[in-house]
Amino acid sequence: MVGGIMTLSDQLAQFNRRITNPIVRIFAGRRLFPVAVVVHRGRTSGRRYRTPVIAFRIHDGYLIALPYGAERDWVKNVLSAGSCTLERFGRRTALTNPVLVDESQRMAALRWPVRKGLALLGTRTLLQLSG
Repeated sequence: MVGGIMTLSDQLAQFNRRITNPIVRIFAGRRLFPVAVVVHRGRTSGRRYRTPVIAFRIHDGYLIALPYGAERDWVKNVLSAGSCTLERFGRRTALTNPVLVDESQRMAALRWPVRKGLALLGTRTLLQLSG
């Protein structure tokens, strides 16, 4: 939110959180579905959450695209905890050492079509995790 006005990014994130994500969560993390799930705990509530994400395997862990930016609660939860679990293609992986990285720092680790797609979405920040 900028100056009390909800940005398009905020509106899309809110729509996805309320409408799209509950549907995607049914399939996310399963064997043939490209959307992964980050399992994390709330910073204050301690509640367990499952957030659909697009995660990319890199040689030393994973990169998770942040098309809505790094100021989302789930990102703050993972950074605060220092770890999370990733469910991707039917497998669970414990991830640690979350770090926000600028697109220019790690985009080269991704294939050209992925880089292009993230650029089209306006993704400027990625979450890097070891696993």
